[in-house]
Order: sequence, then C-alpha cells, then structure tokens
Amino acid sequence: MMPSHLSARPDQHWLHRARVPVSLTEGAELEADAEGLALVDIEIRNGLIATLQPAAAEPPANADHLDGGQVWPLFVDMHTHLDKGHIWGRAPNADGSHGTAARTVAADRRAHWRFEDVARRFDFGVRCAVAHGTGALRTHLDSYEIAQAETSWAVFGEQRRQWADHIDLQAVAMARLDAYQGADGARLLDLVAEHGGVAGGILKSEGPLAPALDHLLQGAAERGLDLDLHVDETHDPNAQGLRAVAEAVLRNRFPGTVTCGHCCSLARQSDDDIALTLARVKAAGLAVVTLPMVNLYLQDRGTGGTPHWRGLTLVKELRAAGVPVAAASDNCRDPFFAFGDHDGLEVFREFVRIAQLDPDWAGWFGAVTRTPAAIMGLARRGRLAVGLPADLVLFRGRSMSELLARPQTDRRVLHRGRDIDTALPDYRELDDLIGAVS
Repeated sequence: MMPSHLSARPDQHWLHRARVPVSLTEGAELEADAEGLALVDIEIRNGLIATLQPAAAEPPANADHLDGGQVWPLFVDMHTHLDKGHIWGRAPNADGSHGTAARTVAADRRAHWRFEDVARRFDFGVRCAVAHGTGALRTHLDSYEIAQAETSWAVFGEQRRQWADHIDLQAVAMARLDAYQGADGARLLDLVAEHGGVAGGILKSEGPLAPALDHLLQGAAERGLDLDLHVDETHDPNAQGLRAVAEAVLRNRFPGTVTCGHCCSLARQSDDDIALTLARVKAAGLAVVTLPMVNLYLQDRGTGGTPHWRGLTLVKELRAAGVPVAAASDNCRDPFFAFGDHDGLEVFREFVRIAQLDPDWAGWFGAVTRTPAAIMGLARRGRLAVGLPADLVLFRGRSMSELLARPQTDRRVLHRGRDIDTALPDYRELDDLIGAVS
C-alpha cells in the first residue's frame, strides 16, 4: 500500500527557518555553524526546490515555521537485504553468530521463498523505509541457485515498478563467485542486466580467488554492470579480500563502479598492511559501505565473553585516503540481525556513536545521503539544491544533540513538497507468513 499524501498544500509554499547540513547543499551561499548547519528558508514550487537562501527575519507568505528544526534530503540506504527481511519469527538465530545466520537463512530460503512470501516481506521493508524518509535503496538478492534468483529478481522487478514514484530501487545479485561460472553463471549475469541491476556476492570460490574475480569482472564489463561485493566480513586479520578486489579491478581495468561492503578485517591488521590496502583501494577507485549496526551485532562473538571490538572498518582512514565511505542499514529482523527498521536516521545515529564521529559532523552527513547517491549513480538524490525534487525529511531536532538524542518519531516526510503518511506497517500483517507472537 503506497503512502498517501496527507494534505493538499499549495503548489508554492515555504519552509521558514529550517536548519540544514551545509555540506548537503549546492548553489547557495550559506555560512555553517560549528556543527556544519545553517538556518535557511526553502521555497517549494510545483514539487521542486525553487529557492534555498539564508533565513529571513520574517516568514514569507505560505510558510511553515520550522523554528530551527533540521531538514535533510531523503536518505539513501545502499546496502540492505529485503528478500531476507522480517523472517526472525520463523527463523531466529540461536547463538547470534554469522555461521548460524547463514545456515538458518539457507534453510528458510529453501523452505519458504516463493514469490508471494518474498514479495510481501520485500514490500513491508520498502514501506518501512519510505515512512522513515528513504528516497533510494539498494537491496542484495540471494541468487545462489538460479531458480531462486529467477523468483527473487521477478519480485524485485514488480516492486520497483510499483514503487517507482516514491523510491528509487536497485538490486544486487548475492552469490558465491562460483555461481558466475558456466551456463547458470551467464544466465545470472543476463538476469541482472535485464533488471538494470548490479553484479555482486561474497568472495567465496572453490578454486583460487583471483581467476574467479577476473571471470566475474569480465562478465560484468561485457554487460555494462557495476559490482557490489561483501568483503572481509570477519575478525580474521589475515583476510585480504579488499586488497584482492582492488588488485583485480586494476588488473582488468574494470570500467564500472565497484563497492565493497563490510571490510571488517581491515581494522584488525598491521599498519603496513592497512597502508598498502588503502593505497590499492584508492588507486582502483573503490567505494566502501560500512554496516555499523549489523557488524556490531555479529562480530567478535563465540567466546562467551564480552566482545572486545565493534566490528567496524576503518572509516576515518578510508575517507582520509580519498575513498568514498557510505553507511547503510544492512539486514533487518532476520538471522543476521534481530533488529532494525530501515531507518536512515537510526543508521546515522548509531554510526556516529560507534565510530565516534561527533567532532566532525559536517564530514559525515553525506554518509547516508549524497555519498551513496553518487555511488549508485543517482544525480537527484542526497542533496539540497534549487531544481531538485522537494523530497525532504523534517525533524523537530535543531542541534545535532537534539537530533540524535531521540529517535525523531514525529518527523515529517515530504514527497514532491507534500507530506506523506508516515505510519509504519504493523508486524501483524506478516503473522500468516512468519507466525504470530504468542
């Protein structure tokens, strides 16, 4: 069910005294405060941002007075798993480990992932994202078996058509490198291309890694596909998948955009190894997406004691090296993560806390907005500028402390300048699929 517009606002109106992250604006002469914010007036005309200027002392006609509340562009969540989402009730993770999560999902996929099951849970996740203020979302789709891939990509195609007016959806094939071999591998790449998707998966192969990566890069290049891989999602300091991807991209002169997700092991390596990998990643033009909530949940388990590290990759060092760094929500209420709600503000809030980013707000506003939008090739997302759609999230929080101290459940979401219904879907909708809570 698509969100409805709550009110018929005039085609021209203003948001008066809104506080915006200056690093997310373009074309406006704004003076940032110590937190990287500026007080502005935003004129909305025919669904577009028509004016973005320093706030006037008096409100213009047809103005909403925001009293300094923050206004952001819609979030861009570039790493999710909508096909897995919301199965926790029927497929919980008994020990919280990554290995158990993978086995539990595989069993659930074989038992339940028919078209209706995937479609209803996928749609539920999209509705959560839209209600929270997400304007673009990339989901990985389990494509380990070609028959399942056919089903899940068909679901994606239908959902993308249904939601085209509300959110930009992209999909990535989630498979082992082996899955791209032979006739089934060629069919999988063709399927991805048919849906305008992205090739990807996990760095696992029966044979040597380098030839398998070369094969995937060559097949993707032939079809004009970008690449998005799960890399080094482990605490093992000897895991060097990130460097291997960078070297493969350089070796093959791959022309597309390559994104590496997780990259947890980088934070466990020696300074020399880190320096070499960062240089390779920069030279190859890779982008990195960190999944702070899920890696905090999964990494450093198994000892029975208190975890010693956060599972986060070296986000500050990567950015300092000139590598684009985004943050995303990843799994939601499935065996890899028991929680989550596809809320971009929650991702940003936890990212700031876990990575201790608060001394440098302005440098990280883009991690859930303009940076992932650029990686995904979405020119009209993640920024505030004249001529862009007035797709906005309005918060009561004024300072960064106010914004992140509370979940901002009273936020407003504007689609083409008009408020949408931000009521979240009820979990009870999925009881017949997942099982009711007794």
